[in-house]
Amino acid sequence: MTWTDIYLICFLVGFTLSVISALSGLFHLHLPGLHHGHGLHVAHGGHVGHGLHAGDGLSHQMPVFNFGTVAAFLAWFGGVGYLLSTYSGFMFWMAFSLSVLCGIVGGAIIFLFLTRILLAHERPLSSLDYEMVGVYGQLTSAIREGGTGEISFSQEGVRRGTPARSEDGTAIQKNTDVVVTRYESGVAYVRRWDDLTDTKETH
Repeated sequence: MTWTDIYLICFLVGFTLSVISALSGLFHLHLPGLHHGHGLHVAHGGHVGHGLHAGDGLSHQMPVFNFGTVAAFLAWFGGVGYLLSTYSGFMFWMAFSLSVLCGIVGGAIIFLFLTRILLAHERPLSSLDYEMVGVYGQLTSAIREGGTGEISFSQEGVRRGTPARSEDGTAIQKNTDVVVTRYESGVAYVRRWDDLTDTKETH
């Protein structure tokens, strides 16, 4: 096997991996949003707990050697090496050095594209982003005494709904603002927002 063959194999492998990396990134979708911790929050779709904080921006720790950059290095290294070894009169060491340099440049371009563009506005997911306890929402279906209704709420920028029951077993009318106090077996147990604010004011 000659170096020309090795360059060609590196190019084909790198190009194939680059296509796979691009396609996998094409179907990746993350909806950024805010998550609220502990403290009283009045905005619709928030959480009620102890203190309020918005999601911090993500400081990405993207490794330099990752799937995308390695694939780009192989593609550029192999492609340039194949062209130089086939169509130029460069000596082996010069062609090899230029191929390595071009591979590094290609990998660096992909790395900068990932960190400066694709991942610039993402942030890490947290279990708090999907915590149901403390969610503020509104009943879209009334809860009869001892029965089950439905609550609508916003979470991570998406409107959601889930079955709901009254925490104390009493009936709650449709369109009432409520807060989830516990979440069990896919059912949210809720209390009226007015009851919580009235309790807070009395203290």
